[in-house]
Amino acid sequence: MMEFLTPYIGFINDPTAWVALLTLVVLEVVLGIDNLIFISILTNKLPEQQRASARRLGIGAALVMRLVLLATISFIVALTAPVFTAFGNEFSWRDIILIAGGLFLVWKATKEIHHSVDPEDHKDDMVSRTLQLSLGGAIFQILLLDLVFSIDSIITAVGMTDEIGIMYIAVIVAVSVMLLAATPLAKFIEKNPTIVMLALGFLLMIGMTLIADGFGVHVPKGYIYAAMGFSALVEGLNMLQRNRARKRQGTGGH
Repeated sequence: MMEFLTPYIGFINDPTAWVALLTLVVLEVVLGIDNLIFISILTNKLPEQQRASARRLGIGAALVMRLVLLATISFIVALTAPVFTAFGNEFSWRDIILIAGGLFLVWKATKEIHHSVDPEDHKDDMVSRTLQLSLGGAIFQILLLDLVFSIDSIITAVGMTDEIGIMYIAVIVAVSVMLLAATPLAKFIEKNPTIVMLALGFLLMIGMTLIADGFGVHVPKGYIYAAMGFSALVEGLNMLQRNRARKRQGTGGH
């Protein structure tokens, strides 16, 4: 039994491996934020009694998908090999998946922004016709993005360490954090309408980043998350200002 587990737990006595594990856990948690924002926005469109189960199913599917991809690690590595050349660039299956996922995310975010800005315009609006999503429809869309984010997550893990055990632990911890954060994040987004627009803007930016990455233009993740963090900080200050203004009005009314 121990001989079977050796490839997975051989890093236990290696201090540098523990540093790699901690770094990878943090990185996987940060990468999971994109997925979590999409899941939160999508499940908030479901009837209230179905939201929690949809979030659990979607995040559970993300975990299963990541573990399956880790089990086929040689296949995942092969996804980075070029399959054809166009416009002077070589494209791999990973690039194709990132471009397709990015286009889906841009389309979804744009449609949702359009509906938020002009909710009365329902003509030829595919989102408005499916505004009340079914549980199955929500899970299907979550799975599509889970696939894109999972492949990116696992390729990141492969680039960080050669220890398969570290990859498994990091993925399980990161998805567990997603599971714990999903409901609070979704409720926060639901209670603060301006946050919805901000989150949709994040999804639009993430979608464009995925497309750029697929075309070989690598935007450092740090820039993306710094921009998201700054935008969130500004929105937090706006929310604080609005809350204080409401309190002053309430006090003035008495």
